Amino acid sequence: MSILQKITHQTREDLHRRKKKVGYTDFQGFEDYARERKSLYDALISGENPVRIIAEIKKASPSKGVISHNFDAETIAGQYMDAGAAALSVLTDEPFFQGHLNYMKSVARRARVPVLRKDFIIDPYQIQEARGFGADAVLLIAAILSSSQLDELHHAAEEAGLECLVECYDQDDFNKITFDSVRILGVNNRNLNTFEVDVHRGVSLLKQAPSGVCLVSESGLSDYTDLQFLARQGIHAALIGEQFMKAEHPGDALKAIQQPKTQK
Repeated sequence: MSILQKITHQTREDLHRRKKKVGYTDFQGFEDYARERKSLYDALISGENPVRIIAEIKKASPSKGVISHNFDAETIAGQYMDAGAAALSVLTDEPFFQGHLNYMKSVARRARVPVLRKDFIIDPYQIQEARGFGADAVLLIAAILSSSQLDELHHAAEEAGLECLVECYDQDDFNKITFDSVRILGVNNRNLNTFEVDVHRGVSLLKQAPSGVCLVSESGLSDYTDLQFLARQGIHAALIGEQFMKAEHPGDALKAIQQPKTQK
């Protein structure tokens, strides 16, 4: 199996166990379920910076192993917000990314900006779970969903009061998307089967989206020139994680990527 297939298979197994412990409707009794949500779309579609940053909180990855050896989700979130992040993305997958729902809960409780649950969502249960643990939005990955599943999960998120960042990789993924409802589209520059990166490959795909859709470039972005390129192409936002997380101070890395390097 590919990495993506392994992750999806493991997610199904984990969901079976979690559903036995916490019922679908039980999340409505969670402390964070009832709080008001922040709009990811509004945060990304306008702002001072030409390209708004979704700064990701990620401890590890399947391809790199542990990225952040002094990991503290709340501290990193504070650094990101102080550095001007428009939104925060929190990895909650445990087996492959060493994430946790409690990381997201603690971040969401102090966040001044929208919080995105970054995970491999395949079941409406995970939408309720995301709201119960404080998320404002969820990631939906078209590559692991059929068109009908994508519509079902998007509808479930809307009913739960959450927004969706719908991620595609290629034209087949793009063709699954119903743009009557999808308002935030992302293209992953990293192939989730091989984990190879091509920073600019997604721009032409993003440009196929209807006007009014917020366009997000994801993964593999490493410097100011990447952001300049995206701005020239009319891309609204960038989701960046590893570039920040491997730095000793992720907030400083976020500040640095938004500024041109000074010539010596």
